[in-house]
Amino acid sequence: MHTVLTRGNATVAYSLSVLAGLTFCCFISTVFLDYRTDANIKTVRVLVKNVPDYGASRQKHDLGYVTFDLETNLTNIFNWNVKQLFLYLTAEYETAANQLNQVVLWDKIILRGDNAVLDFKNMNTKYYFWDDGNGLKDNKNVTLSLSWNIIPNAGLLPSVRSTGKHIFKFPSEYASSI
Repeated sequence: MHTVLTRGNATVAYSLSVLAGLTFCCFISTVFLDYRTDANIKTVRVLVKNVPDYGASRQKHDLGYVTFDLETNLTNIFNWNVKQLFLYLTAEYETAANQLNQVVLWDKIILRGDNAVLDFKNMNTKYYFWDDGNGLKDNKNVTLSLSWNIIPNAGLLPSVRSTGKHIFKFPSEYASSI
């Protein structure tokens, strides 16, 4: 009655519908999990230097140098629906020109099966800590926090912030040499 192509089409369409339903069930089984964990962040060395920004203008802007310690255990985040984590350390601060400044200072990718226990001592930042003016010198409210994006097998891409953070201040004088 039906041709081979019609039967093949029906079989493939049914199989894809079943796979889509199973993928949705996989997504639903992990969407309500709490992926937050504690991170212990400390600054070891904090300096600020006033240097010219040759990219935009010849004006001098603040450049912060931060060395930090990071301790956290991310093994409880991994389940069968988590392929990898994209970690990033951000600094948030307020200046007279901008109410909220956010700068990514460091990042790392952790794949499933990799060691998810992080114990870094005396780490340098991976990216420059530039301010678009002179807002770092004597800034008393710079907050470091660790966040991560979860890359799942199926479902949403949540962005999660750790429960631990560290608040520090930049010195009131510029560093002469680094």
